This record gives sequence, C-alpha cells and structure tokens, in this order.
Amino acid sequence: MAKPNFAFQKRQKELEKKKKSEEKLQRKQEKKSPTEEEVADTDVTDGAGADVCLSE
Repeated sequence: MAKPNFAFQKRQKELEKKKKSEEKLQRKQEKKSPTEEEVADTDVTDGAGADVCLSE
C-alpha cells in the first residue's frame, strides 16, 4: 500500500487558506473603496471648482 504524502496535503491546505484570505481582503477593499463611477463624478466637480479659484 502506498504511503500518504502529508507534506503535499499540508501544502494544498495552506494554498487554499491563502487564496481564501486574499479573496476576503479583496471583498473588503471593494466595499471600502468607492466605485469608479463615483470617483469620476467627484473628479468632474472638483475640476470645476478649481477653475473658479484660480481665475481670481
């Protein structure tokens, strides 16, 4: 009977944990950061306000 390779199983388990934690971090960052549409809207309004201040 073949001997089980526990090192391989341990490595696979570690990789699964790492992948799961990275996905969790990515989901948290998506919730925390605004969407691209919101960023584009704020950039347009910020640019208009800066022109008024510079023209004085």
